[in-house]
Amino acid sequence: MKYASSLSIVAYKVNLLLLFLPKKKMRVLIIGSGGRENAIAWKISKSPLLEKLFCAPGNPGTSSIAVNLSIDIKSFDAIKSAVLDNSVDMVVVGPEEPLVNGLGDFFKNDESLKEVNFIGPSSQGAKLEGSKEFAKDFMSKYRIPTAGYKSFDIDTIEDAERYIDSLKAPYVLKADGLAAGKGVLIIDDSQQAKRELREILTGRFGSAGDKVVIEEFLCGIELSVFVLTDGKNYLILPEAKDYKRAGDGDKGLNTGGMGAVSPVPFADANFMSKVESRIIIPTIEGLQKEEIDYKGFIFIGLMNCNGDPYVIEYNVRMGDPETEAVVPRIESDLLAHFIALGEGKLEREKIKISHKCAVTLVMVSGGYPQNFEKGFEISGASDLAGEMLFHSGTSMKEGKLVTFGGRVIALTALADGIQSGRERLYSLAQKVTYKGIYYRRDIGLDLL
Repeated sequence: MKYASSLSIVAYKVNLLLLFLPKKKMRVLIIGSGGRENAIAWKISKSPLLEKLFCAPGNPGTSSIAVNLSIDIKSFDAIKSAVLDNSVDMVVVGPEEPLVNGLGDFFKNDESLKEVNFIGPSSQGAKLEGSKEFAKDFMSKYRIPTAGYKSFDIDTIEDAERYIDSLKAPYVLKADGLAAGKGVLIIDDSQQAKRELREILTGRFGSAGDKVVIEEFLCGIELSVFVLTDGKNYLILPEAKDYKRAGDGDKGLNTGGMGAVSPVPFADANFMSKVESRIIIPTIEGLQKEEIDYKGFIFIGLMNCNGDPYVIEYNVRMGDPETEAVVPRIESDLLAHFIALGEGKLEREKIKISHKCAVTLVMVSGGYPQNFEKGFEISGASDLAGEMLFHSGTSMKEGKLVTFGGRVIALTALADGIQSGRERLYSLAQKVTYKGIYYRRDIGLDLL
């Protein structure tokens, strides 16, 4: 007994010593070039566990905190070379397309990359976003609350039309695959819904529209919940509400996102408890039962229907511009969370979230989300160097910062409440100017 006791004491001392040994600093590569990646890079750059940060391809905003690597992120071999040439320890994937196309599998199956901590799911896990049909079938199988649905292809188009007739307006049509954010249609008229259905199934979105999921319409208020998981354990990140329509009052065309707010006032402890028990836990357990390798983010798009959460969609990465509101509220070390995730030890991590409110505004090019011009010089961004200004669609031309995309800059303000956050945000926004600048004036106003 004394011998066993002595061994226990030695083991305890060894574990205690290991606990206080300095951890290896990480060389991290972030894949992507938008505001989401700029925000993640900004957060990771503050970690004491970081040795060096790279972004591929990055943008002018990441260039001040990381080394931008000008590579084609559609080329897995180019990513591999960047990782090996720069002795990268961790890869964090921002956009969904590389994940859906199997970048996670590529890393797992390549001997030279197996030791790299890869933050992102396998291609099978990425089907939660890459296939609407797969996601809905997954939710149905694991009794995760979502809208009623059926899926159809060109050979069952007449059945699809009869299904539309069986539903009440409005009608929700979703192209099965990735369609650059344009594959979801909400239509009030049944005849128009049938015309749109035929257009999708005959090639409007290419192979992404080979199947169409038709859903019942959910009535309520949308919000986004974000989870970081190692496949077994999980951390719940701050939730957010984003603003998709181009115009004030949620009018105009759908966009990639015009702003976001975190936290969401109606997502109180009771509501979030329902989200965790009815959605997050069954999702993680379902992934385990399906033996799906999943290490990364799960973005759960929700509808609050009279106090009950229903899943609209899964995404397998962080949202944009929600990331720009969520990340500033994380007070704990995001890189430490990533390291634990890679080791399958996320249960040891405790996330610390600020009680302050983050309000994010996206400044866009005139004409967005339709045709817009680019190449206009941006003034005032340098005056906000100490603020949370994240580049999304910018570029450097002859030493000058210019517009390069539809969504140009995301600006975030942290304050004690939504109203004070709005006041600070819009005050800061006035300092940025370029030809054709446009942004909504009502971000967060509906939550007051």
